[in-house]
Order: sequence, then structure tokens, then C-alpha cells
Amino acid sequence: MSPTETPSGTARAGRLLPQVAAALVVVLLLLVIVRLPWAGDLGMHAATIQRLSHNLLHPGNPLVDADTPSPYYSPWMLLLGVVAKVTGLSVFVVLRGAALVALTLLVTGVWRYVRTLSAHRAAPALALLSLVFLWGPVLFNWSGFLGLNSLALTVSYPSVFALGLTFHFWAWVTRAVRTEASWGRWLWLGVLWALILLCHQFTGVVASLGALAMVIAARPARAVLLRLAAALALGMLLLWLWPYYDFFSLFSAGADLEAIHRPLYENLAARFGLVLLGVAALVLRLRRDRWDPLVLFFALGVLMFAAGGLTGHYSWGRAMPAALIPAQLAAALEVVAAGRRAVRVGWACVLGAALAVGAWTQAGTLGYVTGRAALPSAVAAKYGTPWVGYHWITPWVKYGDVVMAREFPARQIPAYGAYTVAPGYPDVFLADAGRREAAVARYFAAGTSAAERAGIAREYGVRWVVGPKSLAGPGLRKVKTGPDSQVLYRVMP
Repeated sequence: MSPTETPSGTARAGRLLPQVAAALVVVLLLLVIVRLPWAGDLGMHAATIQRLSHNLLHPGNPLVDADTPSPYYSPWMLLLGVVAKVTGLSVFVVLRGAALVALTLLVTGVWRYVRTLSAHRAAPALALLSLVFLWGPVLFNWSGFLGLNSLALTVSYPSVFALGLTFHFWAWVTRAVRTEASWGRWLWLGVLWALILLCHQFTGVVASLGALAMVIAARPARAVLLRLAAALALGMLLLWLWPYYDFFSLFSAGADLEAIHRPLYENLAARFGLVLLGVAALVLRLRRDRWDPLVLFFALGVLMFAAGGLTGHYSWGRAMPAALIPAQLAAALEVVAAGRRAVRVGWACVLGAALAVGAWTQAGTLGYVTGRAALPSAVAAKYGTPWVGYHWITPWVKYGDVVMAREFPARQIPAYGAYTVAPGYPDVFLADAGRREAAVARYFAAGTSAAERAGIAREYGVRWVVGPKSLAGPGLRKVKTGPDSQVLYRVMP
């Protein structure tokens, strides 16, 4: 081999390795979609599709038998509800199709946006690997966050669909501010911005911060700013006109959202420590260009995240991807940045080691495809068993029936069409949520009499109860015993 062939072969291998690794990640996620592991909010999204497939215009509350709006009734979920209604497919089949669309949007969106930052052929693959693996040595899962394990559990959620749209949105915004795009292009961007915000409000905030950074970095002319203002006005109008819920009322959401999001501010080093490599890359980018869009994006994300922690608005922590994503992308792009080859190789080695640590942390994701039994013991220890679900009650419990259940089953039962007395998730539009939760607590309390339980059941139209064996007594007839010794009871008149 001649001296001129060796660098060429090395460069080719350097391009192919991340591309092959990224392709394997995508294949893994496609296989996960087939299994569709259940943990977290899957039941909420399945219930939302259930309600829309039965009544597109007035679906009511997705979890309890109440006529309230819901922020889950987004344009994307409305489309999925139409698909379920027209085809008659199970909501879980529809969610698998939604996951496939969302994953396609995400992968192509990352590719398109990274192309606005680097022309190097390996850049998109490196970026995808950094987005899914450059996290920390302690596993972290949350919707709207792009870790591999988190993606595996949330790929069918509206948050992943919104993230996919977001990367495409950023690519279009970047090109629009660079080329002084037409009025029509900017108005389309206003529509897309509103769509992202309606589909997943927290991801919409991340999309907005990223777009703002790209506009600031471009320092556009006044003509572009006028078109941007028109796009924003159109987007705000669409948000105001959306009929399924009042978007702007979400800004006054209750304290329940703050309590749920407080954990986002805990164990930051363990969950996100590897991202510090990206912060170092951002410092290098800042030295090269003080108007670098990723640096500005990161700064805006850090400011909002910090403001949430300092003021007690912990739900603002959902803007953390606005700090993570630019840092992760910067770490990947530094491998293909201009400069001395030895520096790039050294950076590639450090990034490769960090990605290996992140991949090992999330190795349990393989279990969502193979099952625990097929995993080596060291990997099996990292695997989180998905929820079993409540399909075992469906031969008796029909669509629209009200089931008395504690919080954990209440997060799953509505996926099959039934309602629960109290919602399994905070609901900012359900005025009597606290009263309902108190009623459920009284019903399952050890000292509650059979007569009081019967009164609670009558008040909320309860036909079924899912609870422990110890609940058996007058007014309840045992129908079926399910996993973990849970019992389905019929409420007797």
C-alpha cells in the first residue's frame, strides 16, 4: 500500500464506523417499536387516541369520565385518532405506526440540521451517536430527552414526533436566515412552530430557543426580521385558534407540575456528566466564532434551566434539552472540525471513549428487543422490565366503564377504553382532581367501611374495582385475579 493510500483508507474507515454504528442504533429502535415496551406515559397517549377515535369533536377528558379539554389533544394525536377510527386498528398498532413516523422524522431531521453545521459526510452519524449516548454513567429516562433508553420507551410519544419536527424546523430556519427566504417560506415556518408547540409544549420551548439562537447568530437584515415577525404572529394566531384546549392557559399550570419536575434538578453530574465534553467543544467553537449558533443555543438553554431551579419553576427543567443538544452536537462536530489532524484524532478517541461509557450505561435497552433471559448477566442488571399492562381485564371491562384503581393501574387502564375515578397523571384542566384523588384514597384505606365504599362507587359511577385480595367484602364480587395478585371486582348493585 502506498503512502497516499493509507490516509485515504483511514479516512474512509473513519467515515464508515460512525455511519455503521448509527445505522445499528436505528435498527435497534425499529426492533423496539415492534415490541413497544410499556413504561411511563404510554397509557395516557393510548387513552387519548381511544377518546378521539370514538368522538373526534368532543372527546372529553382522556382519563376520567368528565367533559374537560386536554393538552394531549394535539394535531398529531387528532390525526392518529382519525387513523384509528377509519381503520379500526388497535390503538397500540396505531402507536407503533406513530413511532415509525416519529423515528423517521427524528433521524432525517438530525441529518438535515447537522448538514447546516458541517458538510463532512460523517457529521450526521456522529451527531446521532452523541445525541443518544453522550449522557452520563447513571441511566436517565424522560420524554423529550434523546438518550437511547429514553427513546426506546418514548418513541411512540408525541414528544419524539415533535423533536423530529424540531430538527427539520431548525434546518429550515437556518437556511431561511442565511438566504433571506420568501414570505411564504417564513409563514410556513410559523405554522410549523405552532404545530410543534401544540404537539408537545416542552419540546416547543426547546424548538423556540434553538430557533432564536439561529436567528441571533445570523444577525439578519430588517427585511428578514419583518418576515420573522409575521411568522410569529401567524403561529400565535394558530395557537389561539386551536379548539381542543386553551394553549395559553398552560402558563398558569398548577404546582403539581413543579413537584413532578423537581427530580430534573437532581444528580446532574451522574445523569449528564459526559455532556461536559460537549461544553468543552462549545468553548472551542466560541473561540472561533462568538456568534456560533450552538454556543448561543446552549447559553439560552442553561439560562432557562437555571432560572427554573432558582425560582422553583421546576417544570422549566424540561428545557434542559436546549442545553444538552447543542453540547452533544458540538462534541460530535469537533471530530470533523478544521484544524490539525492529530487534534481531530485525539478528540475522536476521547469522544469514542465517552460514547462507549454512555452506551454501556444504556446497554439494558437491548432487553426491550431480546427479553431479559437472552441478555448476559451484566447487561440484564441494567434492564428495566416493562409494565405488564391490564389487557387481562378487557374481557369484562368495556369502553366507557369506570374503574376504581390506585395511581399505578390508573396510568394504564384508560389505554383500553375504560375510565378511572382519579387521573393517573396531573391534569391542569380537571378542577376536581384533588377531590377525586381523596375519594380513591378513602376507598382503599383499611378502615373504610363497605357502606362508605359503596357510596363512593355510586358517586362516580364505578362498575369495577382493581385492588388487592384484602379488599374483598360486601358489594364486591371477584371476577379475575391478575398479575401481582391484583383482583378485578365487579361492583354489585
